[in-house]
Amino acid sequence: MSLGSFKNSINPNTRNFSEFPKWVDDNLGKYLGNDESKNIAMFCTGGIRCEKASSFMKLEGFDNVFHLKGGILKYLEEMPKEQSEWEGDCFVFDARVSVGHELKEGPHKLCYACRQPILPEDKKRSEYEHGVSCHKCKSKTTEADKGRFRERQKQIQLSRKRGQKHMAGYDEN
Repeated sequence: MSLGSFKNSINPNTRNFSEFPKWVDDNLGKYLGNDESKNIAMFCTGGIRCEKASSFMKLEGFDNVFHLKGGILKYLEEMPKEQSEWEGDCFVFDARVSVGHELKEGPHKLCYACRQPILPEDKKRSEYEHGVSCHKCKSKTTEADKGRFRERQKQIQLSRKRGQKHMAGYDEN
């Protein structure tokens, strides 16, 4: 869920760590050539996944592997925006959805169908149906999926009318 990144960084576009070793085997050579002594700097949201990836890289024989301690969040919290190499927002795994410098909440919301971040203007697109689809997922879900999502939204609305919190926990309209 890339909302931002460091200038001139390489994004392996992996969805989970289990895809990372194959990406390294298939792609890293084109960036490093035959020089495994080049510096490699890694980063992730909170610093935990890049620690794991850094350890993997060192086991693979790369000596100069570094990672951003505390991750992007620590960087955004401490680095003044004027000196920053970060562009965009950072996806976070909580109700804020995205943050920028000084950890200020960003403009993104979640599509409750695909759990991808969307901007307020994305809600105006024809593909958007609250809790059912957005432009990122409308063509990726079946009509049966959309039917289930509509039923979930109906149950959430019924819970609200009764003054109860629905188990899904989605509070945004």
